[in-house]
Amino acid sequence: MIDAELRIPRATYRLQLNADLTFTDVARLVPYFVDLGIGDLYFSPILTPRAGSRHGYDITDHSQINPELGGEAGFTQLAETLRAHELGLILDVVPNHMGIGDPRNVWWRDVLENGPSSIFAPYFDIDWDPVPPELHGKVLLPVLGDQYGVILERGELRLYYDDDGGFSLGYWEHRFPLNPRSYADILTQRLDDLLSNLGSDHPDAIELQSIITAIGYLPSCHEVSPERIIERNREKEVIKRRIATLVANSEPVRQMIAQALADYNGDPSDPKSFDLLDTLLARQSYRLAFWRVATEEINYRRFFDINDLAAIRVELPDVLQATHDLIMRLLAEGIATGARIDHPDGLWQPATYFRQLQESYLRYAAVFRFGGSAPADLDEQIRRRLAQAERGERPWPLYVVAEKILSHGEPLPSDWAVAGTTGYDFLNQIGGVLIDRSSQRALNRLYSQFAGPQPTFANLVNSKKKEIMLVSLASEVNTLSHLLDRLAERTRRYRDFTLNSLTFAIREVIAGMPVYRTYISSDGVVSQRDEQAIRVAVREAKRRNPRTAAQIFDFIEDTLLLRNLDHFAPEVRDDVVRFVMKFQQLSGPVMAKGVEDTAFYVYNRLVALNEVGGHPELFGCEVSELHAAAQERQRHWPHSMVTTSTHDTKRSEDVRARISVLSELPDEWHRHVIRWSRLNTAKRSTIEGGMAPSRNDEYLLYQTLVGTWESMDQLETFTQRIAAYMEKATREAKVNTSWINPNADYDAAVQRFVRGILDPRRSRRFLDSLDAFAHRIAFFGRWNSLTQTIVRLTTPGVPDLYQGCELWDFSLVDPDNRRPVDFQRRVALLADLRARQAACEKAALADELLASAADGRIKLYTIATALDLRRQRPELFSAGEYLPLTASGPTAEHVIAFARRHPSAGEAITVAPRLTARLSNGREVPPVGALWGETWLPLPQSTPGSRYHNLFTGERLVVTEYSAAPGLALAEILRRWPIALLVRED
Repeated sequence: MIDAELRIPRATYRLQLNADLTFTDVARLVPYFVDLGIGDLYFSPILTPRAGSRHGYDITDHSQINPELGGEAGFTQLAETLRAHELGLILDVVPNHMGIGDPRNVWWRDVLENGPSSIFAPYFDIDWDPVPPELHGKVLLPVLGDQYGVILERGELRLYYDDDGGFSLGYWEHRFPLNPRSYADILTQRLDDLLSNLGSDHPDAIELQSIITAIGYLPSCHEVSPERIIERNREKEVIKRRIATLVANSEPVRQMIAQALADYNGDPSDPKSFDLLDTLLARQSYRLAFWRVATEEINYRRFFDINDLAAIRVELPDVLQATHDLIMRLLAEGIATGARIDHPDGLWQPATYFRQLQESYLRYAAVFRFGGSAPADLDEQIRRRLAQAERGERPWPLYVVAEKILSHGEPLPSDWAVAGTTGYDFLNQIGGVLIDRSSQRALNRLYSQFAGPQPTFANLVNSKKKEIMLVSLASEVNTLSHLLDRLAERTRRYRDFTLNSLTFAIREVIAGMPVYRTYISSDGVVSQRDEQAIRVAVREAKRRNPRTAAQIFDFIEDTLLLRNLDHFAPEVRDDVVRFVMKFQQLSGPVMAKGVEDTAFYVYNRLVALNEVGGHPELFGCEVSELHAAAQERQRHWPHSMVTTSTHDTKRSEDVRARISVLSELPDEWHRHVIRWSRLNTAKRSTIEGGMAPSRNDEYLLYQTLVGTWESMDQLETFTQRIAAYMEKATREAKVNTSWINPNADYDAAVQRFVRGILDPRRSRRFLDSLDAFAHRIAFFGRWNSLTQTIVRLTTPGVPDLYQGCELWDFSLVDPDNRRPVDFQRRVALLADLRARQAACEKAALADELLASAADGRIKLYTIATALDLRRQRPELFSAGEYLPLTASGPTAEHVIAFARRHPSAGEAITVAPRLTARLSNGREVPPVGALWGETWLPLPQSTPGSRYHNLFTGERLVVTEYSAAPGLALAEILRRWPIALLVRED
């Protein structure tokens, strides 16, 4: 059977590539990653994005590797280096959208030039017949900085002749191609003058008039028949070449066009002079508009509410082929070894897409293996191979992980042809066990006392989702409601539902959705999971709206679950399914924008819980829940990624680890917050009768400072980072200011406050107090970080490291977490650790690292040591059994322990502390030795006399018996180091 060898990553290392970290830079670092123990690098998108992109998710050309990273030549050299060092490569694939704010996106330019007649019009998710009739056949482009008429009469829209023989409209850095049929308007503007000067029988005049005649025969941009589209595409290029040749050879024609352009470009002192240009623009396949118009009238699907990212229809075979050809070739040739799929919830049918991805991979791999040809029975071989994977007999042929955010208790869809998620589920599980749940009431009280009464998180989420639908995603909701209204009008059962009532009900149902989206398929299959989610949402909508007739919610429920198809005429049933599919594509962005990008910046009780995929209303979790999740992952998704920091996290793993400590010291935290607020009173401002920053924003700021503080030495840089973060946080919260409607006074007041309290000349008492308390929190935060690290590296799944986080990293949300990493320092530190491991006893090195834990080498040593074991015993971690271990004794609740066992790869035991501030009664002592008292770790599958080797310290431990149970004393396991990785020797 045709197949390619499946490579499961041992451990991945995420790199954010841009002009500051190119392929050449990565190639130089490959030996470091190998020495660290990484199995596969994991890149941000490498295809060509808009110029200067810092993240790569705004792809403009799927056929080329980003030239700013080194292009194809640089990537080829890097691939050779990776192959020589046996490193794999995970590619970040962006199937949902493209960047359209750059002329390199030739597909989008063609759509603007040719409208519905563009070859690429089907590639984008555009509604060519939207509700406003004036937008029929046009794309709304919300790019203007003011009202269209104001911009026009200022002379900011300028007409240009292009070297290829076409014409375009310029608006600052933007260039928009003109509809070729409208060229005739420009070419005839001064035609009479040219004919008077040259004579009608002059060759140039004859050619120009012939071109104008040809333009008149050009098919309209509203033609949609394939033959007419091909004809238009062919003839418009012929016309452009003729114009370019004529202009190049005729000075009179060049002068005539220049005069015509001057006529169109008008005079700002005479508003009427812009009538010509206004009329010309009305003939285009797009309508330029004030950027605020996007919230209500935009008619192309976007990535969330970002106007420069237009959704593509990868569900179409041609689009899938065009967008994935280069990626598939890299995978088939073994240059890349896996894929991370960005935002699959935006796709029409994610399950279908993932299966197509696996099928395409097998097809490309077959062509590559057989030198361009393939076995005659290839289709049958592929069908059998995928059927085996569906039945669970073999893994999927290509390693794929999905950037899927799961709601609480939500499983990953079992029909997705993936290895698992990118790891946000684990991130929140391990973070949850580091929260002291006993302090929930105290922190609730402090939060409400300081920031004022707060809504429940559920109510906040509901209101923020509605806010998003009323403002930034209003156009998407309007489109959906008009679609449903048209359907309702076509059946007597539902035609009495009004457009306004349907719009309202749709918003209420989406606001009540307990998951990001459902996955009802276009062939009408509704899973039990999806039915439950819709029913919960409708029930919640009814509960919150007792005065609204229940029938309209029942109608929406029946429609979404396709239970009422018989009530519609056969010819409109496909449109009912289309409504359901569009509804599913909208609920995810509403959840993401309403929760992650809004509510998470408003509900600031303990922001360590406010992480992507997190549930801040749940105040932590028990160790038993962490174990249960690990066992579930081992059974169903053993190769899913497990991570604690990504390019999308709101705070780095080490920042969250520190902030979590506040839950263990609620009284101290309470005293400091009240004192700091008192010290900083004079630095607040009064804005429109209120204080700025608000008490809620101030409370967020203090947590942020404690989580990110390092020292007084670099206050200037630190202040700039915090000021930038607070501007983003307050605008994302959308309470006192926002990106759409910035409140300049409030923004300025927040900036003054941040810079004022971090100015040592004005805030010495506050800074001294912050410095002392933050260092105290950092002490305990280190043990939280080490616990997150060792559990991530040894639990079921593929551990993912984010760039730079092998040392302490105190980054905040992007762009802060995309700052350049000092890799040379990390290279030098790892080399020194390796040399010292070889030259001296581990015990002495471990003691030194513990004593100097603040410098971060202890984390680097932990990672390198654990990854060494994964490299030596891959089967133990890829297929080994996961066995929770439960301690007994006075400090049992402070430990996380589990074993990994494999028949041929042996056994390893992970032991890590939690809630160490409470363990030590607030004393700043490492969680080692006597702190563990008489607590015992039973090892039920071991026997007395079994020996274990602690990889971090070199110590040998012998299993003994206690109360007829074999095991080890925690005081012995953690005698000199805060975490342990024990390998059984016999």
